[in-house]
Amino acid sequence: METAVNRIYEDMISSDENIPNGEKVRLDIMAIALNNLPPKYTVTEKGNLFTKVNTIEQQFRTDIICEIMKAMEIVSQNP
Repeated sequence: METAVNRIYEDMISSDENIPNGEKVRLDIMAIALNNLPPKYTVTEKGNLFTKVNTIEQQFRTDIICEIMKAMEIVSQNP
């Protein structure tokens, strides 16, 4: 899940210069978003493959984007 959130956050900041991207801000935003998303743990290659397939689903990506946006709002209100 952390990899998916990081990848999507990086996509977001590369396409919008108004999104904060300092290291501390990025870590705060990712931590808040990850705490509000369901965990996706894997320990086998098959489980890892299933998780990778799941990450391309539109709803999964949308959920992550929503949580990142909420986290950005929280961080911006509490610098």
